[in-house]
Amino acid sequence: MQRAMRLLERVAEHEYGAPAKQLARETGLALPTAYHLLRTLVHEGYLRREKGLFFLGEAAERLSSREAQQKRRSTVVDALARWRDAIGVPVYYAMYRDGEIEVMCVSDTPGNPAVEEWADFRETAHAHAIGQCLLSQLDEEARRDHLDRYPVRPVTPYTVRDGNVLMKRLESMRRMAPVVERQEYALGTVCAAIPITVGTTAATMAISLPLQQADRLLPAAQRLQDEVGRLLGSLAISISI
Repeated sequence: MQRAMRLLERVAEHEYGAPAKQLARETGLALPTAYHLLRTLVHEGYLRREKGLFFLGEAAERLSSREAQQKRRSTVVDALARWRDAIGVPVYYAMYRDGEIEVMCVSDTPGNPAVEEWADFRETAHAHAIGQCLLSQLDEEARRDHLDRYPVRPVTPYTVRDGNVLMKRLESMRRMAPVVERQEYALGTVCAAIPITVGTTAATMAISLPLQQADRLLPAAQRLQDEVGRLLGSLAISISI
């Protein structure tokens, strides 16, 4: 029981998943013992396995206390605040869940304020970097389903006007490249979003800048991507805060 709990604790620290060999090494268990315990935990629903990586399962999530959930949220909030201060930009964390765009957390300052949500983010995914980044991670059927429910419409003079044009843009996006939009959602603002895919869940971290600082956008997005990459290797960013 104690060894199984150690494995669960380790998996909980790797919310982007961890392979059996890594978990065995981190818990000090022999690999055959770790494999046996991991298979048992998967069978009981405490873990799930996707593409060779282990994640917390529904049974473990049910055991998760409100305090633990708050701790995971605090981890994300603290990380966004550090990046906000280090890069000097507002930072956003969003995900695509149950067919909707959800902005989970925003970190900004009076000197570097976030973009005002003047048009519902959920209904205007085609117009902002966050939405385009999340839609680019979906398959074609899911994209078309979203756009059927929230058709492309002009938000500013720079917004993409046609759903087919948007679909072609999404298909042409490189898998891990930042998604950039310039004044498509808010005049005088440029934004960039980096994709974060965990299993079948689409998520993104994003930044925004005033148009007059547009030359900072790509370097800032690249730095954010580097920072996120470093964090994912050592800390747990909750994908379900």
